[in-house]
Amino acid sequence: MTNMKKRIATTLTAAILTTVLTVPAMAAETPDKSVRVSSYKGSTLKVGERSGLIIGPSSTDYTVTSSDPDTVAVEQVLTFWVAVAKGSGTAVITASNSTGECGSVTLTVGAAADSAPLEVPASGDSAGLTDNMEIRQEMIRLINQTRKANGVSELPVNEALMNAAQACSNQRYTWHHSPEESKAAVDAGYPYGFGDNLTVFTGTDNAAQRAVDNWINSPGHFQTMIDPRCDCIGVGVTRYDGITYCYMFVGIPNSVNFYA
Repeated sequence: MTNMKKRIATTLTAAILTTVLTVPAMAAETPDKSVRVSSYKGSTLKVGERSGLIIGPSSTDYTVTSSDPDTVAVEQVLTFWVAVAKGSGTAVITASNSTGECGSVTLTVGAAADSAPLEVPASGDSAGLTDNMEIRQEMIRLINQTRKANGVSELPVNEALMNAAQACSNQRYTWHHSPEESKAAVDAGYPYGFGDNLTVFTGTDNAAQRAVDNWINSPGHFQTMIDPRCDCIGVGVTRYDGITYCYMFVGIPNSVNFYA
């Protein structure tokens, strides 16, 4: 514990594990070899809205196409793909790899479903819920790469957990605040228990890699990252005054969040 305190003091890295009450561990599932495609903002978009596409397995080059580019176009931004809502209607977005495997997601452009947005208290230049998406997508890719290397299935993105993780990182916590984290998950729409990792470090370069490396090098955080019980993931990143705050939330459906 003394060594950990010294490390936090010298590197400004906060890494404390919290998992809301869970059931005993289950056997690891056999990794799914099919291509999985999901949209960060869900299956319904407004005209003009952009949504990052999460495609797995990671560490693979994909070709992404739209069945109707006039309804939903696709753009490649660096190593990521983005869906762009152009007009009302429905389009199927398909991702395929070099071996011919493919997967798809159907996106509908029109009126958005009525829902109350998660409120995030304004604080300095804290990021919004959809900011830093390239860093967050890269973090998810690295986490899934780590899970795959350790024999457990990769995790699809859960929008509620993405929003909860970002809401917590926006608070710029340097240690875990369990009640606030649990409430953030409920307020964002995730009703079950979860595991979460937090890390804080100076600097903003290579944020995704640094965050995941910190968790890999901490046994408790590493176990949370590769927990076979988890079925979805959300991450948050906030950069403020030269410091980076990162959260990972992983959903555990057979567990309880007492704030739900």
